[in-house]
Amino acid sequence: MTLAYQAISWNRQKRVYDTVMAGGVLTFLAVFVVTGLVLHSEITAEALLIRALGTGAFLLLNVVLSIGPLCRVDPRFLPMLYNRRHMGVATFLLGAAHGGFALVQFHALGDVNPLVSVLTGNTDVQRLSEFPFEWFGLFALVLLFLMAATSHDFWLANLTAPVWKALHMGVYLAYAALVLHVVLGVLQAETSPWLVGVLGLGMAWILGLHVFTGWREWCGDREHAGATADGFVEVCAVADIPENRARVVTLGGERVAVFRYDGKVSALSSVCRHQNGPLGEGCVVDGFVTCPWHGYQYLPETGASPPPFTESVPTFAVKIVMGQVWVHPRPNAPGTRVEPAKIG
Repeated sequence: MTLAYQAISWNRQKRVYDTVMAGGVLTFLAVFVVTGLVLHSEITAEALLIRALGTGAFLLLNVVLSIGPLCRVDPRFLPMLYNRRHMGVATFLLGAAHGGFALVQFHALGDVNPLVSVLTGNTDVQRLSEFPFEWFGLFALVLLFLMAATSHDFWLANLTAPVWKALHMGVYLAYAALVLHVVLGVLQAETSPWLVGVLGLGMAWILGLHVFTGWREWCGDREHAGATADGFVEVCAVADIPENRARVVTLGGERVAVFRYDGKVSALSSVCRHQNGPLGEGCVVDGFVTCPWHGYQYLPETGASPPPFTESVPTFAVKIVMGQVWVHPRPNAPGTRVEPAKIG
């Protein structure tokens, strides 16, 4: 968390992450071009570089879209989530380089503006074999640019989390557009089946991973029922909550994180105010509930961030009866103190 937006130096983890990512990208580009020159001597190095950049951007986008679901399956992937924005920006840069080189190579030698040439050079939309696949690539590049340009927390704060999140959900539109760009473009001129296989495997992986994690969350979102006369709902046993961790339950249509810590139990919204991260998948560190995505912290009794920070989440009344945890489904205003239930 930061109190103000200011230039900061990369920490060691980010430097290592960026160095490994840059090295991997450069190695991929070099191997792609050299292998292409060896196997296809009729293809120029420029054409192979254009293909390498486009392929690298597409593969990197597949990795970006895999990080979120993988973190829900196994928390060991969380370090990748912490640096996912860097990978998203790298995806845009590779895509921009691919588009820029292709623009110069195929559209800059005539008497028409290259960008105009891309948009108007081919308008035959009646036949798939002639469809202007460049349109989809340009559309995807615009979306990736918007996301890369607004990746800093400054934009998250000023656009507000819902607007920022909606904008960055455009990554799925970008992915769909790139799939169409590849299918209608590269695969029209290629006879090798491995390209179709790689594209199909990538789509199946992304779709399967999201469906699997969505199904897991749907199973966990089943509403708890059976409120008593005072409105409290039994959610779990104290023994079901690991120390300094939470049990996430659904009450009134909202995910509630029930944390056990220092012989006490508190309940607060499981949605982080930063990027709607899953607070319930985090843990209590130094007395604060810590979001697993980017480290935002909240006091479990109040749902408020420590001063001077001002973020806060709703809290819920909680009690323990004969070893069972009961939570009232009505949320309190964000930052409202609720006395923790003491474990007997």
